[in-house]
Amino acid sequence: MLMRTDPFRELDRLAQQLMGPGTWSRPSAMAMDAYREGDEYVVAFDLPGVSPDAIDIDVERNMLTVKAERRPVAKGDDVQMELSERPLGVFSRQIVLADTLDTEHIKADYDAGVLTLRIPIAERAKPRKISIGVGSGRKEISG
Repeated sequence: MLMRTDPFRELDRLAQQLMGPGTWSRPSAMAMDAYREGDEYVVAFDLPGVSPDAIDIDVERNMLTVKAERRPVAKGDDVQMELSERPLGVFSRQIVLADTLDTEHIKADYDAGVLTLRIPIAERAKPRKISIGVGSGRKEISG
């Protein structure tokens, strides 16, 4: 059997153990991807094992805040934990949104542990053609 170790993963795990789980006053970061797809800006957050009712999404002016809490799985008295690597606690991410995004029409979808936000680009920010008018004649400036 081939076993591969990642020293950085071990450092992350050790740091998580030393600092403890994230709290509401000191949340841990969550991984995300952000990209533009057509006329929408898409942001995807990794939140595996988080219940949809434990996710909070707020927009204030142009600041988007996503907070989530991964709670421990209920255990009985006869359960003895052998290994626990999945982080628990509060996770948070804040993003400053451009003024060109329509924050009134954000759509959120949660599927397979991924929270996906779709933010439409505002009409005023979309490229448009400007027609050029032809003048009625030349004017001279005398001085």
